[in-house]
Amino acid sequence: MGWSIGFDTRWDRDIGYGVPAYCDFPRCMAEIDRGLSYVCCDEQPHGGDGCGLYFCSKHHIWRGGKCSRCRNYRPPFKPTPDHPEWIAHKLTDESWAEWRAENPDWVSRNSPTA
Repeated sequence: MGWSIGFDTRWDRDIGYGVPAYCDFPRCMAEIDRGLSYVCCDEQPHGGDGCGLYFCSKHHIWRGGKCSRCRNYRPPFKPTPDHPEWIAHKLTDESWAEWRAENPDWVSRNSPTA
């Protein structure tokens, strides 16, 4: 199994190094991906025993690989919304056609005309 694209049921969103994203630290607009190198808790899938959110190098604490909230035993930050580039890809790329047909509510909520 590759780590390009997957799904995290905890946060109800796509993950993987193929998924462009913003850092999950509040108000940080750093562009990253949702690959293992950015996940809280030392590159463990879905965050291991961390929150499973994704942080840029400025907000990812490398010693122990935990974000500031997990390191201080606090509740996780609110996840950032999907990156517009990722939404556009899912709405238009042929490889997602079957998924779009199976998820019309998501398509309706995220279409530019919505």
